[in-house]
Amino acid sequence: MVNILQIENLTKSYGSTMLFNGINFNIDEGEKIGLIGANGSGKTSLLNIVAGKTHPDSGRIVMPRQIRIGYLEQNPQYPGDLSVMQACLPSEIKTVHAGDEYENAIAYEQKIKQILTQLKISDCDQRISELSGGQVKRVALANVLINEPELLILDEPSNHLDLEMIEWLEEYLGRTRLSLLMVTHDRYFLERVCSEILELDDRQIYSYKGTYSYYVEKRRERIESKNAETERAKNLFRRELEWMRRQPSARGTKAAYRVNTFYELEEKLKQKTTRENLKLNVKSSYIGNKIFEAVHVCKSFGDTGILNDFNYVFSRYEKMGIVGSNGTGKSTFVKLLLGEIEPDSGYFDVGETVRFGYYSQSGLDFDGNMKVIDAVRNIAEFIDLGNGQKMSASQFLQLFMFSPDRQYNYISKLSGGERRRLYLCTVLMLNPNFLVLDEPTNDLDILTLNTLENYLQNFEGCLIVISHDRYFMDKTVDHLLAFEGNAEIKDFPGNYSDYRDWRSLAEREKVRDDKSSRSEKNEYRKPNKKKKLSFKERQEYEALEKEIGILEKEKHDIEQNISSVSDPGELYRQSERIAELIKTIDAKTERWMELDILNESLTGGKNV
Repeated sequence: MVNILQIENLTKSYGSTMLFNGINFNIDEGEKIGLIGANGSGKTSLLNIVAGKTHPDSGRIVMPRQIRIGYLEQNPQYPGDLSVMQACLPSEIKTVHAGDEYENAIAYEQKIKQILTQLKISDCDQRISELSGGQVKRVALANVLINEPELLILDEPSNHLDLEMIEWLEEYLGRTRLSLLMVTHDRYFLERVCSEILELDDRQIYSYKGTYSYYVEKRRERIESKNAETERAKNLFRRELEWMRRQPSARGTKAAYRVNTFYELEEKLKQKTTRENLKLNVKSSYIGNKIFEAVHVCKSFGDTGILNDFNYVFSRYEKMGIVGSNGTGKSTFVKLLLGEIEPDSGYFDVGETVRFGYYSQSGLDFDGNMKVIDAVRNIAEFIDLGNGQKMSASQFLQLFMFSPDRQYNYISKLSGGERRRLYLCTVLMLNPNFLVLDEPTNDLDILTLNTLENYLQNFEGCLIVISHDRYFMDKTVDHLLAFEGNAEIKDFPGNYSDYRDWRSLAEREKVRDDKSSRSEKNEYRKPNKKKKLSFKERQEYEALEKEIGILEKEKHDIEQNISSVSDPGELYRQSERIAELIKTIDAKTERWMELDILNESLTGGKNV
């Protein structure tokens, strides 16, 4: 592969905080890399350096040739007086007025409109100042995609995208040949798009040549090895400490090496020990049998319907996910439930024992001059774990990756992700028995998400989650309310992946029914109506079943054996093959379903 960018001994710090120290990695042509790490570990700073927005303290970036870089920042900014179209047009096209260049500009605008439509931006003349932060992020995403860079750098691209847009972007990036360096907490996105994972941890970078699931397995092995090494060091340290105390007169030249070893071990043991599985089991307050009942609730904003005669009885310990496109009323629904806004008619009847804990998209307005530990201690000094056990505020913060020294930082010094993490702590510390989480995964790192998922799976209370994070939803909820627009709401018994499969099948059946309906209307035009699959179609139908089975077996075998592969090049080839197999299986399965539906419609469900 052709190397397009090389990072050599890169170091960056802010004040006394070292982000990363002497890190190295390469980006090859066509390679798609996911960058992960805890909030505050320096992911965005590293992207800014690679994109040329900031400079490292030391080290260098080597590009064998000048390459086009497209960078989607986490919080992009545009002049407010620009229109959406102007924000997306490159400067050389904005001034074109005549000739062939003008024709190219028109074609370019059409391309812009196509991508903006996929991202649910329909008014190209709207001013940037009139857009929400999420809409500006989508305009910026359209901008970098349209310019077709050779290296695409994305910082949390799935934030502010609904599920349909995320799946479109996932498919788009999967089929392009551009190189990609991306920070995201969306684990399905990482699994399906990236062929290498880089992890920033403890100021170093670790490379995993494989998909996200491969990274999870190999990271666990690394942590277990590190913890075993630390345990061995502790035992040796104890022996050396005994020797140091017992032999004060023996510290001559011959014993100097043992003294040096002692101090090296002491320094090593001061370093952070990474915990693989963070457990958070906080006792929730008692909740009765009556949770809430929605009674004939109606709500609309102008011509946009949100709820229309909505009725629902929420069960004890129910864990509900809410999905739907942006603007369909998901956040409005929870605000109606919480009493933050009033319905046009109808009402929510909430049980007396219900204690809501609400994590909103807007977050909490912290006092920047307050220290992290004080913000938590203002709520409680200790958290009740049940069975007479308690956890201090400091211990609780450590569960959310706030080290003891980090707890005494001023809130104004925290990153956006760290602030969201602190906000989550303040919500959970109140021991609610009904959690309402509106987009909780935005700006949270994967370790925090794992901690939160573990908590929610063991949470002895009720839960409503609004999220575009498919992995998070699959792990935490048992059924969905799908907001489909115009006050249409589907109550679906299953997680998001179940719902997506059902929706895909429903769409295919609708296409089949539409074709069947048109066929019936035009039957008089087709006296020689087709009665069965053609010979070639039947051969294809039968062959596809066998081919899909063979491909599924190959995929399963690779996934089972990939953990034993040590050669980086072979790991990359195996990961690439898995990605190819997934695409091929999906395409062949879709074709098989088309033929199966056609077969059923022609034979009344009988096999031909």
